[in-house]
Amino acid sequence: MAEPQTRLILLTAPEAGPDLGQRLARAVKAGDVAAVILRLPPGDERALVNAVKAVAPAVQEAGAALVLAGGGTTDLATVASRSGADGVHVPANYGAEDVAEAEAPSGADDEEEDEDAGDSPLRSLRERLRDGRILGVGRLRTKHAAMEAGESGADYVLFGDEAKLPHDDLVARLTWWVEIFETPCIALARDLAAVPDLVATGAEFIGLDPALWAGEGGEAAVAEAQRMIQDRPAGEG
Repeated sequence: MAEPQTRLILLTAPEAGPDLGQRLARAVKAGDVAAVILRLPPGDERALVNAVKAVAPAVQEAGAALVLAGGGTTDLATVASRSGADGVHVPANYGAEDVAEAEAPSGADDEEEDEDAGDSPLRSLRERLRDGRILGVGRLRTKHAAMEAGESGADYVLFGDEAKLPHDDLVARLTWWVEIFETPCIALARDLAAVPDLVATGAEFIGLDPALWAGEGGEAAVAEAQRMIQDRPAGEG
């Protein structure tokens, strides 16, 4: 039986504008895009709900799920429920007092985190997401953090959003995850040249950094990433 085809995920930077939904829809249609992770700027609940409502129909009608990230201290689960978004994406230390810790560079693979770090808040968030909404988790600084995210009910985990994680270490982390765990993973590509290596790990999704596709010629970048996926089937090392 043929391996399932790797699909694309588009990540955005915090931005707004009357044409954002249409730009996202065009990018979604340029490849086999499963979802858009929409990073929201800090704002109050009403403003964020209205911003998402302005974007969601265009993205969803183009065939992609809309997953919310960012938003400062505003409760993303409530924003998703009120706006019609399909899910939320949070850092592994979601709910921790020191949110800045999630921005720290990736540590060694075997570095241990506190045993309960991020566990209860993630489980609570999972329980609050109703109607089949998606829970995604990123900022996975260690293998331990990734395993905790999976055990907490994440629908996917994202690897590669630590800016200083070397490419070879990212490939190794993805390979480890895919070989052992059933929870789908996203491999974040910051450069189109990285896409073939990431596809070869067997990752279910390739995430495209906004720097690759959000500017002029973005649809061409999505189409090129799609071509690379088709040229190298998932798991073909």
